[in-house]
Amino acid sequence: MFSRLIVVIITLTSFSVSAENPSAYDYDFTSIEGEPLPLSVYRGKVVMIVNTASFCGFTKQYRELQNVWENFREQGLVVLGVPSNDFGNQEPGNEAEIKNFCELNYGINFPMTAKVHVKGANAHPFYKWAVQEKGALAKPRWNFHKYLVGRDGRLVDWFATTTKPTATKVTRAIEMQLARVGQ
Repeated sequence: MFSRLIVVIITLTSFSVSAENPSAYDYDFTSIEGEPLPLSVYRGKVVMIVNTASFCGFTKQYRELQNVWENFREQGLVVLGVPSNDFGNQEPGNEAEIKNFCELNYGINFPMTAKVHVKGANAHPFYKWAVQEKGALAKPRWNFHKYLVGRDGRLVDWFATTTKPTATKVTRAIEMQLARVGQ
């Protein structure tokens, strides 16, 4: 009887925690092509989510993001570009223009979303959640801010704009998450 009670309490606690603490899998975007893009399609993968802009001093990070994608995707990494015009109006184009720019100039073939807000009251719910999870210091302050989501959908780390996608600390964080198989 006592062991059943413990199992019931643990089960109820698990449901309560998941309902109160959503994961990245609870959020949906729209792909740059206009199709639904629930983050749950990446369940079991490690996801680097990066707010991007085509006319920013950091736009060259697209090349590094593509390299990271090519180097780790077979191991289970997804790089997800999230265009935003929130900083300096540096992403003024529509989705077709953004996609064309990325493909022609940087050979981007990792998934991208439709343009969204990443800050303020109109921020996409994923970005509001990320700041809630990691605190005010983790909020995007400029283009090419990076979030790393583990295989279990939990937000495990974030990296400022100035941290290159190929920086040692980013690579180590990715490798550590990729090593966590079966989550």
